[in-house]
Amino acid sequence: MHKTDKELQQDVMAELEWEPSVDHADIGVSVHEGVVTLSGYVKSYPEKMAAEKAVRRVAGVRAIAEDIKVRYATDPKMADHEIAKRILEMFAWNVSIPHEAIKVKVEHGWVTLTGHVDWFYQAEEARKAAGGVKGVVGVTNLVEVKQRPLGSDIRNRIVAAIKRQADLDAASITVATDGGTVKLGGKVKAWQERAIAERAAWGAAGVTKVEDNIAVG
Repeated sequence: MHKTDKELQQDVMAELEWEPSVDHADIGVSVHEGVVTLSGYVKSYPEKMAAEKAVRRVAGVRAIAEDIKVRYATDPKMADHEIAKRILEMFAWNVSIPHEAIKVKVEHGWVTLTGHVDWFYQAEEARKAAGGVKGVVGVTNLVEVKQRPLGSDIRNRIVAAIKRQADLDAASITVATDGGTVKLGGKVKAWQERAIAERAAWGAAGVTKVEDNIAVG
């Protein structure tokens, strides 16, 4: 059944209230044509990410416009150079992050990551590690995946990865490749199914871009 914007708003608010890592009291939710806009304040960047993740779990959400700000209530502000040092330490300890390939800039608590890595998951790990450091109010991840020719069987591997997902109807999703770009199409029932397909596409070696044109509804 197709949800109205009002019903979707109520479901999103209920999910935020249900999520234990999110203090929903200062988060506003509005919905227009299935697009959820989050506003207000949270106490940390990980809490901000947890709120977004909770919204993505709700069936019927077509997209998210996120305008939540991090506001530290009592903690003293950390200096930018202290934040940068802590991020570099986190990178050095994480075997999934090629720390020598990633540069870190911090300005007023906002982190910008640049550089080139071999795999998309490495860039994602760097973003998550930086976002978990105390004092960080936001992360811009400009780390790119190195260009490399995709193998001729890459499409079949992505399709096979999608088929392995128990909660996904693989027959409803189309996969095409163009250089280092994977193009996804078709239709799924819920936002989380779209995310599963996109994650499967990013999991293939050599993928530098995923164009997700899968419709939700």
